[in-house]
Amino acid sequence: MDNKQPEGKKQIALNIVNAKSKHKGFGAGSIDLNNVSPVIIDNGEAIIDIGAMHAKSKVEKGIKFSMNREDVPNGRQVWVVWVAVDRTAEGQHYAGITACEMWIDTEARRGWKILAEHVNKLDSALKRKVIVEGLGEPEKAALKSLLISHNEEWWETSREELKAALSE
Repeated sequence: MDNKQPEGKKQIALNIVNAKSKHKGFGAGSIDLNNVSPVIIDNGEAIIDIGAMHAKSKVEKGIKFSMNREDVPNGRQVWVVWVAVDRTAEGQHYAGITACEMWIDTEARRGWKILAEHVNKLDSALKRKVIVEGLGEPEKAALKSLLISHNEEWWETSREELKAALSE
């Protein structure tokens, strides 16, 4: 279970809120996405994939999605985990994590996900909630390992509820 970014590629960082950073574009100011990043968990490996913010992660590219789970009988389970980072007087920390599943059949180029669930879970992470139901022990271990290796200090200053959710 390797949680490192591929060699030679620029390290992708989890975003942090700061006074200079603004998410610009349509609806600017209505929701601040600068403090949330998506993590993809696929085959026991967790990686930060910013493309998932717009449903264009590496695993989603070229996949036609359906809302009917039966349309992807040979799919594999892949997770998108929204990770919100916050800054308090004590320092920065992982503040919210929420997990949503999707099923991908790369060979057939078909997939299943409920987009509304992904949006709602993103919103929940931004609201500092911890929702990891459905993640198995290997997925939780991969996510925990990625978060610790990305910034151990953030992990140490995170709420006990968040740490416990990934240690069960």
